[in-house]
Amino acid sequence: MSKKAIVIGAGIAGLAAATRLIHKGYQVQVFEANSYPGGKLSEIEKKGYRFDAGPSLFTLPVQVEELFLLSGKNPSEHFQYIKLPVACHYFWEDGNQIKAWSDINRFADEVESKLGEPAENIRKALKSSAFIYEHLSPLFMHRSLHKLNTWTNKDALKSYLKIGKLGIFSTMNKANEKKFTHSKMVQLFNRYATYNGSNPYESPATLNIIPHLEFNIGAFFPKKGMHDITQSIYRLAQELGVNFIFNSKVDEILVENKKAIGVLVNGQKYLSDIIVNNMDMVNAYKSILKKQKQPKFLLNQPKSSSALIFYWGIKKKFPELDLHNILFSDNYKEEFEHIFHKKSIYHDPTIYINITSVYKPDDAPEGCMNWFTMINVPNNQGQDWDSMIQEARKQIIAKVNRILKTDIESMIEVEDLLDPRTIESRTSSANGALYGNSSNNMYSAFLRHANYSSDIKNLYFCGGSVHPGGGIPLCLLSAKIMTEMVKET
Repeated sequence: MSKKAIVIGAGIAGLAAATRLIHKGYQVQVFEANSYPGGKLSEIEKKGYRFDAGPSLFTLPVQVEELFLLSGKNPSEHFQYIKLPVACHYFWEDGNQIKAWSDINRFADEVESKLGEPAENIRKALKSSAFIYEHLSPLFMHRSLHKLNTWTNKDALKSYLKIGKLGIFSTMNKANEKKFTHSKMVQLFNRYATYNGSNPYESPATLNIIPHLEFNIGAFFPKKGMHDITQSIYRLAQELGVNFIFNSKVDEILVENKKAIGVLVNGQKYLSDIIVNNMDMVNAYKSILKKQKQPKFLLNQPKSSSALIFYWGIKKKFPELDLHNILFSDNYKEEFEHIFHKKSIYHDPTIYINITSVYKPDDAPEGCMNWFTMINVPNNQGQDWDSMIQEARKQIIAKVNRILKTDIESMIEVEDLLDPRTIESRTSSANGALYGNSSNNMYSAFLRHANYSSDIKNLYFCGGSVHPGGGIPLCLLSAKIMTEMVKET
């Protein structure tokens, strides 16, 4: 008879964990507090516009495809995507624009022609990023940092010999200042710290691993939108026999004799052989594990940044805009000072605009665009968000108008909003932080919760708040790492 597994949360990692556990021989139940799967990776539909509500960048599609291959299915029959010719279009207030072409040589040549930054510096930086990925990804992305064999295998031993070149002892900003002559290139490459909600002036230069994913491997776009990542894995899990129970908030993880035995949902006990928590680790310990020993040191670590997102239906097309667009602040360091130390929103924020209708025209009415307009903001510490949001909206609109030479507010016919408070309430993310603990020190990778409990037997963890971190690829890898620890039935 198959053993039972319960997964708490149908976020992207929970979906992947459920799928993988089926292949381990488990009967799997997933309890989800919301009425839909996907967590942050959901969608909004409003008056003819469709918006991907959460993560908008797609890298390492192999991590999605692997779930279908594991199930003996052809991934392309269930999930399709394209490689982007332009990873991102960058804008500055002084009129400079750079297209980050997926063709590295074309990107390097554009940077040299427009900014005077030697093309060779770009190629060297991306070669360095590939080097970091080669030596660190086997350790930090594909294995548990909390198991001895991670540190004693041949991949680890090989990396120890290269430790001085991996950026562990420098900040991201200092490393980039040495690589580039132009401040705009330093800023562009510093931006990758925001991919896990961190500060490039404090986070380790190991985060320079991220450009490798976007340039050397590639940035991609699902043909049906980002939400199709959720939907395709959800459909796969259902086909494999996973039982999803929505609108069912778990009240407690039941523990007896230091062993997880089930969950309590609406006063009813559901027993299981293993429990997988995909809920934010901090909020899980504060709520469903509040009777258990608390890992106070991890719980008290500084949290990542959050986001303020305006979903705007724009009744005009802007041919100069791509899928991913960045309108940079003129003072990047001060912007991060506000986010992480002043816990406020800088008056000149960097604006990210994601427009899926560029590649998926039916996401907006004809002649229109769907703008996912986001700025990085502090996590929720009880600030006066209503007044902060009102002021930020004015600043965003003013900046868009200056750079694109337009009157954007007159074109907004649909508007929705997501802020740190609603991120926290909808996704159980502690303080509305998008990526759990921040990566603002050299030890940050070691300050994430393990993919298992060292105190409670048969309790496992996956998702963006635990190892190896936030973002779609890492969440999927967290499910893989966790499942590899589970014995087959």
